[in-house]
Amino acid sequence: MKKSVFAVLCLLCLACAVQAETIKMKSGEFISGSILSQTEYTLNLATSFGTITLNQREIEQILPDKHRIILKGGTQLVGVILDLDEFNLKLQTDDGATVNVDMPQIVSIEAYDYDRGQNAQKEFVEKTQQVQQAKEEAKQAAAAKGAAPVVEAAGGLTFDSDIDQVFAAQKATVVNGSVVTPSATVTQAAPKLLTDEEAFIKGVKTGAVSQTDFAKAAKEELNKKKVVQPAVKTADKPREKDFSKYFAIQAGAMPLDLKLDNSARDGYDAQDDSIDVGGTSAAVSSKFLWRVKESNLWAGPVLGIANIANASFADKDPAVQAANAADMSAGREPSYPDPTVRTSGQILTLGAAANYYLNPNSRFVFYVTASAMYEMLTLNYRGEMQSNSIKSNGFAGGAGVGVETWVDDIMLGLEARQVFAQRSGELKNSAASNTVIQAQFSWKF
Repeated sequence: MKKSVFAVLCLLCLACAVQAETIKMKSGEFISGSILSQTEYTLNLATSFGTITLNQREIEQILPDKHRIILKGGTQLVGVILDLDEFNLKLQTDDGATVNVDMPQIVSIEAYDYDRGQNAQKEFVEKTQQVQQAKEEAKQAAAAKGAAPVVEAAGGLTFDSDIDQVFAAQKATVVNGSVVTPSATVTQAAPKLLTDEEAFIKGVKTGAVSQTDFAKAAKEELNKKKVVQPAVKTADKPREKDFSKYFAIQAGAMPLDLKLDNSARDGYDAQDDSIDVGGTSAAVSSKFLWRVKESNLWAGPVLGIANIANASFADKDPAVQAANAADMSAGREPSYPDPTVRTSGQILTLGAAANYYLNPNSRFVFYVTASAMYEMLTLNYRGEMQSNSIKSNGFAGGAGVGVETWVDDIMLGLEARQVFAQRSGELKNSAASNTVIQAQFSWKF
């Protein structure tokens, strides 16, 4: 294998040593040679058939050196070599893609020859030299007579300039920087020139120039029939290390054990000090977290709101009882035939939360969560004759577990927490903890 790599490097060095610059003319023709000198107006080029001078205005560009890379199995690549060493060759293909090729996979490297018509180029160079010599003699004659010299641009080439036909072989394609060997594509063969009889039948004029034009037209027709296999792009799996921010919206239920101590109110006694005003509450929250130093720990603010379910119990307010008694003694229907106290309310929480992910790269991601919040609870007390708001504010903490999974660009999950909060005032008999179960939609970005 070392010998093979060494041989490929030797071939590349030899190809680089003998390669020449290729000049593309605005007329679409190519000519190869070594640039001897150039000015703003002219370029002196030494070709294998002699030295000529080209007009800069007729030059479209100086093409970069290209090579053909033949791989094991017959796959071929054509492009500009960007870098190479004894292990790897970096090539930029004609379509702009960059591919890395292992040196042991390379069979040979050949210099890309832009011009295939050596005889036509030879004739062009010789003709150009003759024209330039004649112009020089005319210029000297005009100078001897004192007339202004006439400057004319160099002519054009007549050889075949079809780059794609330089190597009559099937080329490989590059997808995401990797070489893909063609399998179902139609191999393009060099168009064959017509005989005079075939040209007459197809209505094509004979002659070298007309035949070349027909060959190009045949190639374009062949390209239209070419079968192209589209590259199938697979969806990339989200990578945890690519994300640094996390936003989640949660919605669920919270069975709330809330007890009202009503014994201090008129009409109630110690037996009525634990009236149930709780129930299953709807809870909605959101949190925005940041990754902590590329670890599995995320932390940030959290905001939540929950309702306190509607509840009712008998209103024993003495003023209500007295009003009903006065109505009945006057022969009227009682104003409060069924005296009832109704309650409802809300809980607002604001604080900080943290998630620690146990298996962040799995399909189903499990995590533990904790939070520290300030809780503001308001219970609306609405009696038949009097109403007021009962408040219980204080710090609360929570801990729980959750699970998430990717669905397209979002994550779906479920989280269960136990929230601990010490109630005060008329709600001091309430439970110190409640369970919250929420479904969540989250995004990582």
